[in-house]
Amino acid sequence: MKFENVQCKDVMVYICENLKEDIDSERCRAIRHHIETCGSCSDYSASIECIIDWYREYDPGFSDELHNNLLKKLDLE
Repeated sequence: MKFENVQCKDVMVYICENLKEDIDSERCRAIRHHIETCGSCSDYSASIECIIDWYREYDPGFSDELHNNLLKKLDLE
């Protein structure tokens, strides 16, 4: 299983897309600013980056079928 190289901007795009907002909208700029300036959110963001890095390096060896079943169970398809 391979994981894409996820960057902060990718997360911002994901959040804004799920809010049905343009990445350059006022709301998304406010979210970005908050994450950059809030100590708790900044720490949380850093921990998420560490988790993503760990998952990128860790390959549990799941078959494609098992991986797809997991995504389906988590409603992430």
